[in-house]
Amino acid sequence: MPRERTQQRKRPGGPTGQVKRRNCFFCKDKVTEIDYKNVNGLRRYVSEKGKIRSRRITGACRRHQVQVAQAVKRAREMALLPYVAEGVEERTGGRRDRGDRGDRGDRGDRDR
Repeated sequence: MPRERTQQRKRPGGPTGQVKRRNCFFCKDKVTEIDYKNVNGLRRYVSEKGKIRSRRITGACRRHQVQVAQAVKRAREMALLPYVAEGVEERTGGRRDRGDRGDRGDRGDRDR
């Protein structure tokens, strides 16, 4: 015999829930173009390792996120921003570089 539901479960973030809206920092300030020379402003969009952060993390709109990426690239070319973080050591283990074959010689374990 089927049970009757008197109360349905509400899902968080569903159609009846409030939408959490993130507004783009540049849209709020009505910035038309992002300046690559403003290094302090660009630091917000670059991680500690030197990677460009995604829109999901920064809250920037699509148009301004593309402009941020271009500005970061330009600032890196002009040596205003580093390509990678300083003092971060590479992990040992995990994937090996293609050239690093261990003690197997040049061509792996093939004999010629």
